[in-house]
Amino acid sequence: MPGFDESRTMWPELKERIAETLKTVVPLIALACLFQITLVHAPLEVFLQFLAGSVLVIVGMLLLFIGVDLGILPMGRFIGAELPRKGSIALIVGVAFVLGFATTVAEPDVLVLATQVDRISGGEIKGSLVLYVTALGVGFFVALAMARVLFGVSMRLLLTISFAAVLLLSFAAPPDFIPLAYDAGSVTTGVLTAPVVIALAVGITSVLAGRSSVADGFGLLGFASIGPILAILLMGIWLR
Repeated sequence: MPGFDESRTMWPELKERIAETLKTVVPLIALACLFQITLVHAPLEVFLQFLAGSVLVIVGMLLLFIGVDLGILPMGRFIGAELPRKGSIALIVGVAFVLGFATTVAEPDVLVLATQVDRISGGEIKGSLVLYVTALGVGFFVALAMARVLFGVSMRLLLTISFAAVLLLSFAAPPDFIPLAYDAGSVTTGVLTAPVVIALAVGITSVLAGRSSVADGFGLLGFASIGPILAILLMGIWLR
């Protein structure tokens, strides 16, 4: 039966994902339980909420990882492989920008950061503004990274220019926005943005002559994470 064969094919990968998820989360849960017993002694209600939330986290991470493996990665590679066949550089760069922007808006880590900024600043720094400015920075630098792959520009040169701009803007931006900018850069390389960007780049390099999937398909996440740093620093200068 087709359904039976398909389930047998998915089961080994499902077991692997369950093991990876448990290895990731269980040490944190065990450490929190140890602190509960020896140090913090949180109220029973709070501790039970933690345990219930931990179970939800495990289930959620498991579903997310399976969804990324089964859907997002294959589709990202397919899109990346098909775009060069359209013969339009503008289309490739445009699609890269849109995908970088859209995945960042949906990135859980970025959503958490934006919510916390809004709450802690008392609404002075809007979480929605942080979210969309961060997404614009990622989208622009993902597009720039794809253009680098197409034209064969040195990653070393782009990184040098980008980090120099980050350092200069760090001296010009208001102090409150500097730590926020660097946190925005770190949270963008999450469970959605990372697989989409890597899959897109690997797909593009797989159909371009003279391109290496390793040399050109990687390093883009680190480069793309510079975008939100610059974007938030510029936002701070603009709001000052």
